Amino acid sequence: MTEIRLNNVLKSYGQVEVIHGIDLHVESGEFVVFVGPSGCGKSTLLRIIAGLEKVSGGDVVIDGDVVNAIPASERGLAMVFQSYALYPHMSVYKNMAFGLENSRMRRSEIESRVNDAAAMLQITPYLNRRPKALSGGQRQRVAIGRAIVRDPKAFLFDEPLSNLDAELRVAMRKELAALHAKLGGTMIYVTHDQIEAMTLANKIVVLNAGRVEQIGAPLDLYNAPVNTFVAGFIGSPRMNLIEAEVVGDDGGLSLQVGGQRIAIPAQEGIAPGQKVTFGARPEHMAIVGEGEGDITASVDLTEQLGGETYVYCTADGLPQLTVHQVGQLPVHRGETVHLRLDRSSMHLFAADGRVIVNGFKA
Repeated sequence: MTEIRLNNVLKSYGQVEVIHGIDLHVESGEFVVFVGPSGCGKSTLLRIIAGLEKVSGGDVVIDGDVVNAIPASERGLAMVFQSYALYPHMSVYKNMAFGLENSRMRRSEIESRVNDAAAMLQITPYLNRRPKALSGGQRQRVAIGRAIVRDPKAFLFDEPLSNLDAELRVAMRKELAALHAKLGGTMIYVTHDQIEAMTLANKIVVLNAGRVEQIGAPLDLYNAPVNTFVAGFIGSPRMNLIEAEVVGDDGGLSLQVGGQRIAIPAQEGIAPGQKVTFGARPEHMAIVGEGEGDITASVDLTEQLGGETYVYCTADGLPQLTVHQVGQLPVHRGETVHLRLDRSSMHLFAADGRVIVNGFKA
C-alpha cells in the first residue's frame, strides 16, 4: 500500500507553464481519478508522478521519500497506457512476463505471477496468442495484467478505455472497479470522461488549465460544486447554468431571468442588484401544470429512452434547458411546458463563478 503526495508541483515547457503549483495527497489504497477537459494537464501530471516527465518545481513524494531525481524504472510504479503498448511479436504470456524476466526473477515465480494475473483477468485461454489475435478489451486486460505481475507500489492509468467502444467501456469499467476491490492497491486514473470518474473514484481531482478546481468524493463534487466550472463539468447531462440578477420582490427575493422571475428564499450573501448564475441539474427540474411552474418554455426536442425521458426546451432570454424525468413523458416538439425548480437542490454562483449557495434552505 502506497501513499503519494504532490507538494506545489510545477511544470513548464520553456516559457509555457502548464502545471501551476498543484498540491495533492493520494492516500494508501485510494482510487483517485484526474478528470478535466482536453489540455488541462491531467496526463502531464500522471507522467510527472510516473517519472516520465521531470518537475520544474515542487516535490513528488512516494511513501515519504522525495523521488524527483529517481528515474521511472526505479519508482516501483506500473503504468497502463491508452495504446496498450504490447509487443506484437510476443505471445500474451511473454508480454506479461517480459519485465520480470529482465529483472532475472526465478522462472517458477514468473509463471506463478503470470498465471495468477491471467486467471484474475480471465485471459488464461489467450496466453499463447499474439496481440493481433485479441479484441480491444482483451488487449487492455493484457496491459493491465502486465502491470499486476510486477506487484507495483501503485497503478497509474492513462485513459486506458478511450480506444474501446461504448459497451466494452462499461464492461471494463466494472472490471477495473472489481480489480481495485480485489487488489486494494493505490490507483491513479486519468480520463476526460466524467462518468468514468464518478463510477470508479474514491476521490476525484477536477483539473482545469493546469490548476486544481476541486478535490473530493464523487457525490460531494456533484452535490456541492465550488464553482461554475465544476458544476458544469461533473454530471451528465451537464447542469443547466443560467445568468440572472437578484431583485427584490414583495419583501422577498427573486431571480430575474429573461422576462421571468424565480422566487428564492433569502440567504446570507445574496442581495438585490447582484449579478449571479444559478444552476439546476436536469433531474431537479420538473414539468408541472400551468400556474405551478417557475419557467414557461417551448419544447425543442424530446428523447424517449424507455425508462427515462430527456426534454430540451427554450424560453425567452434563456439558453436551452435540459430536463430529465424518470419514465415516459408524453411531450412533443413545439409544446409549451411549465418547469418547477427544486429549491433545495438549486445552486447559486457569484459573478466570478464561486459558489454562494448549494441548495437553498427553506
